[in-house]
Amino acid sequence: MVIPKEVREQLGIKPGQKLQVIVLGGVMHFVPVRSLDELRGIAKGADTSDIRDERDRY
Repeated sequence: MVIPKEVREQLGIKPGQKLQVIVLGGVMHFVPVRSLDELRGIAKGADTSDIRDERDRY
């Protein structure tokens, strides 16, 4: 599949980059697959103190 250069540049997609295909309601969504290095720090500063407590664990 060819994605026009203008769209790739707007979305920051590089030629040859892998995309995940998600189908919802008959519409295909293409989501860039990010490496772990690119995701590092994505949740920095997030408050995780109330996400789960001891009673939720098995």
